[in-house]
Amino acid sequence: MSTATTEQAAVPLSRNRDYQLVWGSQALTDFGVNAATIALPLLALSVTGSAARSGLVLAAAAGARLAAGLPAGALVDRWNRKAIMIGCAVAQTVTAASLAAAVSSDLLTLAHLVVAAVVMGACAALFDPAEDASLPNLVAAEQLASAVALKSARVYLGQLTGTAAGGFLYAAARALPFAAGAAVHAVACLGLLFLRLPGREPSPAPAAGLGADIGAGLRWVWQHRYIRVAMACAVTLNLFFSAFYLVAIVLAASRGVPSGQIGVMAAMLGAGGVVGALLAPRLSQRLSAYTAIVSVFWIVALLTPIAVVIHNGYLMGVLFFVMALPAPTATTIIVSRLLLLTPDHLRGRLSSVLGLTAGIAATAGPVLGGALAQAVTGGQATLICAAGVAVMALVVTLSPTLRAGTPDQA
Repeated sequence: MSTATTEQAAVPLSRNRDYQLVWGSQALTDFGVNAATIALPLLALSVTGSAARSGLVLAAAAGARLAAGLPAGALVDRWNRKAIMIGCAVAQTVTAASLAAAVSSDLLTLAHLVVAAVVMGACAALFDPAEDASLPNLVAAEQLASAVALKSARVYLGQLTGTAAGGFLYAAARALPFAAGAAVHAVACLGLLFLRLPGREPSPAPAAGLGADIGAGLRWVWQHRYIRVAMACAVTLNLFFSAFYLVAIVLAASRGVPSGQIGVMAAMLGAGGVVGALLAPRLSQRLSAYTAIVSVFWIVALLTPIAVVIHNGYLMGVLFFVMALPAPTATTIIVSRLLLLTPDHLRGRLSSVLGLTAGIAATAGPVLGGALAQAVTGGQATLICAAGVAVMALVVTLSPTLRAGTPDQA
């Protein structure tokens, strides 16, 4: 399996030039994408006057990311990964610049917005597995957990800073979020041009069709019981927590919590993720994968019912902060183990499968939460979500595969 060189092994991540180029470039991209994500539906609403068409724009981005997920992983394992990352940065730069120009000249159309959203979704589907698959070739094996954790912290920071900046920039001028996005994407592209990505191991199998490559990736995941179980844990937790997140917002609104406090609730969730990701490198060295996964489930299961008795948005934000703390450690341990377990020529497909399942759960969760909030009271919906997580926590606790802690077991 391809890993970083011995020379790289002695270099801290803070002085690993190529790792810093990838991390910094994608940090800029995360900022630009999140700024555009908050501005796109607002722009669509102002152009069309229709909330439904505004939602169509975000649905196009999410749909493109899900649809491109599995093919993207196969392409990442076929093509030059550096070229893919640069190509995505170029496409994002052009897309953001075109939106800024169209808004400034009053030539923006709904079709333009939808195409831009599709490009953004497809680029995310390609870049993420390219980055994930490259990490074991950029850092030493013992540094991989820290690299994965710092990626999680970067994603959370991008959400916090990008969405906040996007809202302020849009309020100042509708074209500004996209002009800023074009600038940061261009800088990210420039940084990636200087990336030195080590050579990859050749694939042991002859080249096949794209469909066959996708099938090979799915078979790899399915043939390893540890991977199957770990993915099932992540999907179920994301499903119930995404449902609870929407239910909590509905519950807070029904109790008259001011919109400003509801915004703080969302920000505190992101802040908890950032702090958790910064703690993850040390915690991942002290905790087993089993302990980390079980802890996340039980913490969420025990804290979720508390939302029923909280009537203050700031206190709910504290609850969200605590609930978000342990997740990055579990994610760090699982993802770093799976990347080391997986041969280099399959890492892109592993990452795409992980991303696809997470995306499905993140999409289905709010639908479930909305259905629960519509069918029963907010308090009852919260308890149903808590019960779902508690049942899965018990299943996870008793899982022989997770208790064994042997990721190479098929």
